[in-house]
Amino acid sequence: MLGQTLPAGSTLLLEGDLGSGKTTLVQGLGAGLGISEAIDSPTFTLINEYMEGRLPLYHLDLYRLQPPEVTELNLESYWEGADYPLGIMAIEWAERLPYLPERYLQVHLRYPGEAGGDEAIANQPELAGRYVELVGVGGFSLDFLQDVPAKQ
Repeated sequence: MLGQTLPAGSTLLLEGDLGSGKTTLVQGLGAGLGISEAIDSPTFTLINEYMEGRLPLYHLDLYRLQPPEVTELNLESYWEGADYPLGIMAIEWAERLPYLPERYLQVHLRYPGEAGGDEAIANQPELAGRYVELVGVGGFSLDFLQDVPAKQ
């Protein structure tokens, strides 16, 4: 549903342990955007660009980088639309960013067994699998979620 509703210029900062579902979330995002190309983790390519959907999707993986190396990528040219058409940026291992866009959607992916994961779902058995916490930062509006039906 995110891929069908997120506006151009959206930046998603994906945080979670290995295996928490960051790449899987981006694959679902791509499907919602109408991207038919296989979406793989850009662990070694750093940035994968998908231009065929409703909006461009820029998928980044910062796992192997240190903050000074991330600075050299000039990521603001993506989220500001300076050198690339505005689209949706999905950044895995976003905690390695030395600087942040003015507004973004922080996406925390959790699963049982992860530090803090069991406690967070202890009183919510319906969340027994992986789950996602979304936090809009810098005026990033979550209004696009208003029309999303709740999972039954």
